[in-house]
Amino acid sequence: MKIINLDQATINALEFFKKNPPKKITLKNKEFPFVVGSGNAYNTANILFAQTPAIIDSESNFKETILNYKPLIQKGLSKEAIIISASGEKDSIWETKLAKKTGLKTTLITCNKNSSAALLADKVESFKKIPEPYTYNVSTYMAMILASTGEKADYILKQIKKIKIPKNFKNYEAYSFILPDKYQSIAPMLEIKQRELFGSKINIKAFSQGEARHAKYVIPWKKELVISIGEKNKYFGDKNSRWDIKLSKNHDYAYILALTYYIMGKIQEVKPDYFKKNIKNYTQDYGPKAYGKNKAFDVIVPGNEDK
Repeated sequence: MKIINLDQATINALEFFKKNPPKKITLKNKEFPFVVGSGNAYNTANILFAQTPAIIDSESNFKETILNYKPLIQKGLSKEAIIISASGEKDSIWETKLAKKTGLKTTLITCNKNSSAALLADKVESFKKIPEPYTYNVSTYMAMILASTGEKADYILKQIKKIKIPKNFKNYEAYSFILPDKYQSIAPMLEIKQRELFGSKINIKAFSQGEARHAKYVIPWKKELVISIGEKNKYFGDKNSRWDIKLSKNHDYAYILALTYYIMGKIQEVKPDYFKKNIKNYTQDYGPKAYGKNKAFDVIVPGNEDK
């Protein structure tokens, strides 16, 4: 499989889930769990538990958080840890071990039911995924979000295909997204994709509508396209460099994620192939070494759609 852009990966994931809807997952009955994830797994945790009281943390703070909340655990006020990891490897292994050592029941939400963390966890919620370039994780987290919100991939796909990219799209040197406040957890997911796909070559930012008001656009620039999702942008960026996208009534987190990932892929399409030129070296050299491993990562992460 060749390395595709993020827009095509998004379409591929939606086409797959159109035929293979993820099983419904209910998280509202959880009693104040610890929820931990790394990178976009952390942001996915904030989406999955948007309506549920929970202690949500990343790999950077989880050890300290567990220590700080130890009295609460000892009193039985929190009894479960939920680890979210697409691969079920890397940080999720020690996170699961630590949670169990602290006396918490552990549930792993993953796309690899045979992973190292899955073998440790008390319970595993596993989802199907399709092959994708390393770091993309479109189908992995999309599956979890669809399972939580109950959105229909077919509907999202139809809406995405209606998007008309501006004719001068490739002429911009920077891009930014303004999202409805409800979807603020998707903003950091887009900024992670910016770092993965473009590094410091192209500036792409993302804010909720509330965040956008806090001096994020003090310096308007005609070379920055400000993309406003769901609400007309009257104030931010150069007035001739704004793109407003209306939303249909039936939208939720998966819809917004798919829409913005699709647009990110279109930015890839009109810019140099920064990701494609560098990802192989990353996966074979300093990427795994940063985790203390000598074995290279897969440039194309295999799917489990037939398992």
